[in-house]
Amino acid sequence: MLIVTSFIASVLTVIFIKLSFAVIGLRRKNKVALGDGGKEDLERAIRAQGNFAEYVPFGLILLACLELNGAPWWWVATPGIGLIIGRLIHAKGINVPPPDFSKRVIGMKFTFYTLISLVILNIGWSLYELLW
Repeated sequence: MLIVTSFIASVLTVIFIKLSFAVIGLRRKNKVALGDGGKEDLERAIRAQGNFAEYVPFGLILLACLELNGAPWWWVATPGIGLIIGRLIHAKGINVPPPDFSKRVIGMKFTFYTLISLVILNIGWSLYELLW
């Protein structure tokens, strides 16, 4: 069962829905059906949502692999929490005018370190399971 991954995925989905509603609201406000219409606030919201959608699936796949392969729950929960934190900080940094690049960078560092740690954990756990 994917208890921990399910919880992390649910939290991340709520964040994604919030980012999506922000895009929808700005599209309505600015009367822009496609693209950003040259509106900076809409462009930021679109990129926050898009960046989230680009990185989160890799994290969830790696979390699910780790959990399905029987790794300890905290090996799944810890990077899962890191992914949530990273994505929240990044979205805040890119979405709040003026763009706060320090938060954006911190958010991406959290995200990249989480993904890298998940790769290492998956490889390490897989080798452990295969060899012992």
